[in-house]
Amino acid sequence: MKNWTDYIHILTALLVITNPVGALPVFITLTRDQTLAARRNTARITATAVAIVLVVGMFLGEPLLRFFGIGLPSFRVGGGILIMMMAMAMLRGYPGETRHTPEERIEAEDKDSSAVVPLAIPMLAGPGAISTTIVYAHQASTGWDIVFLLFAALLVAGSVWAVLSLAEPIASRLGRYGISVATRVMGLILAAVAVEFIAGGLIQLFPGLG
Repeated sequence: MKNWTDYIHILTALLVITNPVGALPVFITLTRDQTLAARRNTARITATAVAIVLVVGMFLGEPLLRFFGIGLPSFRVGGGILIMMMAMAMLRGYPGETRHTPEERIEAEDKDSSAVVPLAIPMLAGPGAISTTIVYAHQASTGWDIVFLLFAALLVAGSVWAVLSLAEPIASRLGRYGISVATRVMGLILAAVAVEFIAGGLIQLFPGLG
């Protein structure tokens, strides 16, 4: 990381991958029987869980990969493919296909609290977001890079809290069509991020390609 352009790119990628706007319909469904105070508490717990997952992935992700003998270039390609799948699902208007299964959603509706599973994990801070934090943490070369990554994780979690806390007003203003359009735009940006991940990983694996 060398300049603010890289920082903005990282922040944009994390915001698009978590996509709190796309989670609104599921959040409203899972919390439809809750009071306003309880719904806001669910939003707070979800945002806190997202922050914890991103920060833990940032610091422990790469050592865990080394423990299992997985090289970062291979992980970048695999993570890029996963992110591309998420992007394609978002472009088709079905982002939940790669975030959680129908069984997880049905089971969550039967629980008193669904803030951590499936809202935080795997819907918001899922494999795609974790892969992204691991890759960017590896690229960090200075203390300021680490500080910014922590800031980005907290900012993303804050955006999750803000969007989910205002779920009904936002959903009513955007409508189903507006949410669908926003999801598709984010899917297009996410596809570009996935291509960069895959290309960077392939160049590391096969230097001749560069």
